[in-house]
Amino acid sequence: ILMVDEKGKNMKCLTFFLMLPETVKSRSKKSSKKGNSSSSSNSKLPPVCYEIITLKTKKKKKMAADIFPRKKPANTNTAAVQQYHQQNLNNNNTIPAPNWQGLYPTIRERNAVMFNNDLMADVHFVVGPPGGTQRLPGHKYVLAVGSSVFHAMFYGELAEDKDEIRIPDVEPAAFLAMLKYIYCDEIDLAADTVLATLYAAKKYIVPHLARACVNFLETSLSAKNACVLLSQSCLFEEPDLTQRCWEVIDAQAELALKSEGFCDIDFQTLESILRRETLNAKEIVVFEAALNWAEVECQRQELTATIENKRKVLGKALYLIRIPTMALDDFANGAAQSGILTLNETNDIFLWYTAAKKPELQFVSKPRKGLVPQRCHRFQSCAYRSNQWRYRGRCDSIQFAVDKRVFIAGFGLYGSSCGSAEYSAKIELKRQGVILGQNLSKYFSDGSSNTFPVWFEYPVQIEPDTFYTASVILDGNELSYFGQEGMTEVQCGKVTVQFQCSSDSTNGTGVQGGQIPELIFYA
Repeated sequence: ILMVDEKGKNMKCLTFFLMLPETVKSRSKKSSKKGNSSSSSNSKLPPVCYEIITLKTKKKKKMAADIFPRKKPANTNTAAVQQYHQQNLNNNNTIPAPNWQGLYPTIRERNAVMFNNDLMADVHFVVGPPGGTQRLPGHKYVLAVGSSVFHAMFYGELAEDKDEIRIPDVEPAAFLAMLKYIYCDEIDLAADTVLATLYAAKKYIVPHLARACVNFLETSLSAKNACVLLSQSCLFEEPDLTQRCWEVIDAQAELALKSEGFCDIDFQTLESILRRETLNAKEIVVFEAALNWAEVECQRQELTATIENKRKVLGKALYLIRIPTMALDDFANGAAQSGILTLNETNDIFLWYTAAKKPELQFVSKPRKGLVPQRCHRFQSCAYRSNQWRYRGRCDSIQFAVDKRVFIAGFGLYGSSCGSAEYSAKIELKRQGVILGQNLSKYFSDGSSNTFPVWFEYPVQIEPDTFYTASVILDGNELSYFGQEGMTEVQCGKVTVQFQCSSDSTNGTGVQGGQIPELIFYA
């Protein structure tokens, strides 16, 4: 029988076999020869039909995951599903209800039930250092599919048939995070365990989890943790993360050097930071950071934090601090009185500042290059009129977004159009109403149409594809220049900056004209 739809297309072909009475009788005779006594009843069997095959179907074969895309179990089974999820978290080894497999429509969900579950477990791991271990169940087949290291461990030529494996160098929380990825295809990272998870992913060669850890670290990178992450990125051989750490450390060097994390770095990382040419910091800040590190290092080595021991743990790294490039006041009131320098070193450095014939020094005497700030100018021309641009405590504001991470160091502002004048400027940088940076300073304008820089205390980190609000409140008696023919998008080197009007602006500044003609940034 050929079945067709209303358009005449073949749907399926059904073939039927009709069992004739002669066939039934012959079958009954054969069965009677074998000793079957019910041949007379068998001769009255009804005809039987079979569906043989489906033809002309062009639909692609679907897997369970396609048929049930992330579909939650029915409400009647919700309590049972939550029970198993809780079991996976607590590993309470409860006996599953009959037909628990029926609660989950996809193989992925059924596989996830086995995560941290003793059911059918054929190996156990004792994870963590002595005194802080946790015993976790595993399933060799699932682990071997997710990691080549586990495959070699369980099925390789040198595989050992052990029921319990000790892993003292991995934290239990990190090992569980890796197992969750292998079993459930879910990545669950936390700031306090992501480094340990990255170590576990590297050790057991789970590259996609390792990449997710690196991405997590990059997005959470700041001046507070950049030095620690720099040390770890070198250990894990992650060059992209290392480069991102250097970008933050260079641009926000003083914040990074003053952070608690700086004192936790190893000696090799300390040397690499002290050698850095592009550190955007005063040398007295570098000096004080090195002394703080030395004090903590004495504690790590169980030494009394005396001047002698601090100098001992610093070793030759002390001479990487460019003490001769400090301002004279910083040296006289800081480094010279710290006690870390010998009397001869102090005298020679004072002579370096004052004498025509300078002595030879072991310290590096060439100033660091630092970073060169870039300027994004958003106006094509500027002008002035007899009644603009006037300031009476009102706010000039503009919103901007970038396509790459940058560090805003300050704003370029217009000055007086009526001769030289001094302005007081309160600058702010906000994201969704939260103040990220602000500063109150004064600048002097010479009466020209040039822009004059006003700086934040520390550069502010700006993430891509998010709008930030730049604001300034100027106080000055004189009228100033103002920008016109503003651009909504400006290409500045490798960075694209977009501008839009801000509702905070109460003095007339917008995209087309007004104040804040320049963003000063490091990239």
